[in-house]
Amino acid sequence: MNRVTLTNAAATKRKESQQMKTWNEVTHFAGFDWAKDHHDVLVLDGAGKIVAEFRFDHTASGWTLCQEKLAQFPQVAIAVEAGHSAAIERLVMLDYRVYPVHPRSSKSYRTRRLPSGAKTDRADCWALADALRLEGESWRVLTAPEPLVQRLRLLCRDEVALIEQRTALINQLQQSLYEYYPAALEAFEDWCAPSAWAFVE
Repeated sequence: MNRVTLTNAAATKRKESQQMKTWNEVTHFAGFDWAKDHHDVLVLDGAGKIVAEFRFDHTASGWTLCQEKLAQFPQVAIAVEAGHSAAIERLVMLDYRVYPVHPRSSKSYRTRRLPSGAKTDRADCWALADALRLEGESWRVLTAPEPLVQRLRLLCRDEVALIEQRTALINQLQQSLYEYYPAALEAFEDWCAPSAWAFVE
């Protein structure tokens, strides 16, 4: 059975990175509120004062902007609500100290900060950052996966995306057949089969 091992250089780099990321060295606390096409970030210092807040697009240039904004806080920890795996993985791969927060906990932190429970991007960021500042020492930090695991994860994500696209196309096809040629719907049970697509062509 083949085993993947880190080179000496990679192992040294990972060890140094882990040593630099002890909780006592964290000086700033960021709340990260994600969306499909953009993300919001709010940063607190150790006293709870807002020292930065910004929004950036979920694009290559947007992530570059994010790194530039956070560069002034080299010892920042980031709290983010679990859910947007692409954004969270990007933060981890950029070597930030990332703490995923369960949605129920995120809602609880927001209610504690704003009793009205009003949900805004800024409020979510603020609540996450402040909860991390006060309680984060006991939270679980994410670590970057091994290169092979990362490659497999990306391949699986691509496969899932293709399956979802195929399903959407089949649904569109079946709807069209229902409207214009309903008898064809009874001809095939598996619309992923080559014979089904040959019939359509």
